[in-house]
Amino acid sequence: MITAAQKYAQRNRGTLFVEDGEVVSIEAYPGEQFIMCIRAPKCAAAAKAGSFVHINCDATLPMRRPLSIMRATDDCIEVLYKIVGEGLHLLAGKRPGDLLSILGPIGRPFEPSPEYPNALLIGGGVGIPPMVFLAETLRDTAWKPMAILGSEIPFPFTLEKSKIPTPWLADDIVSAMPKLESWGVPSRLTSLSDFDGCYRGYVTDLADAWMQSLDASERSRTEVFACGPTPMLRAVAEFAQRYDLPCQVSLEEFMACAVGGCAGCTVNIETPDGPAMKRVCVDGPVFDAATVVWQ
Repeated sequence: MITAAQKYAQRNRGTLFVEDGEVVSIEAYPGEQFIMCIRAPKCAAAAKAGSFVHINCDATLPMRRPLSIMRATDDCIEVLYKIVGEGLHLLAGKRPGDLLSILGPIGRPFEPSPEYPNALLIGGGVGIPPMVFLAETLRDTAWKPMAILGSEIPFPFTLEKSKIPTPWLADDIVSAMPKLESWGVPSRLTSLSDFDGCYRGYVTDLADAWMQSLDASERSRTEVFACGPTPMLRAVAEFAQRYDLPCQVSLEEFMACAVGGCAGCTVNIETPDGPAMKRVCVDGPVFDAATVVWQ
C-alpha cells in the first residue's frame, strides 16, 4: 500500500529534496529572533513564496521543525525564526559552516492572479517571511505589492524611515522594512508597542486605512495575502470578506512529518463536496481564506 507521504513524494519528484545545508550566516535580533542563511542549492532553486522547509535543528533531536522560507537567492535560502522550545534554541546556537539536514521546499505556495494586480501583503510576527518572499517575487512585475507588517516584539530588522510616500497615512507613520524599501515595495509597520514611526493598532486597522484610500476600480483589482498567528488570519479573512476581496492565507500548525503521512496538522476546509480535513503541510499551507473553517 502506498502511503500518503509516498504519494506526495511521487507527485513532487524533482521539486522536493533532502540535502545537507551549510549555515552561511546567522543574525540575532531582539526578542530571541534569528535570520539564518543556509546554502541549500536544490531547495533554493525550487522554492516559491509560501514554501517551507523541514529542518533537523540538531543531531540530538529526531524531530524536524518547519520554517517558512523568507528568501531564495542563488544557492541559498533564508529563514526567520523565534526561539520557541528546545529545537529552535539549538538551531540558534549553530555557527557558519555547520551542516543541517534540510527537507524542502514543501507545500502549496501563494498563487497571485494577474486579474488582481494590487497585492496587499499582510504579515504578523514569524508570518513576515512569506510576505517578504512574495514581495520579492512580485517586484518589477505588473503587480503592485503593498506590505503591512505587524509585531508586538521588536521587528527582526532595523526600522528605516521610508522615502516611498503614503499620503493615506499620518506624516509620522514612516517606519518601513529596509529590504522592501530597497526593492521599491512600499511597506508600513504596525504594533501596539509604540515603536518609533509605526502605526498603533492591528494589521487590519492599517489595511482598512489603505483600502479606504483606493477608489472602487482599484479595490476591485485587489487581492490579499497573509501569514501569521491564527487570530490575525481570522481577522484578515473577515477584512477581506467585508471588502469582497479574494484572500489567500498561509496557515500555521504543529507538524511532525511535514509530508502528509501523519495527518497531525489537519484543518477543517470547506470543499465543493462539503467540509473536509486537509493537511496544512501538503494541501497547504496556503488556502483560500473563504474556505477555512475558523475555530
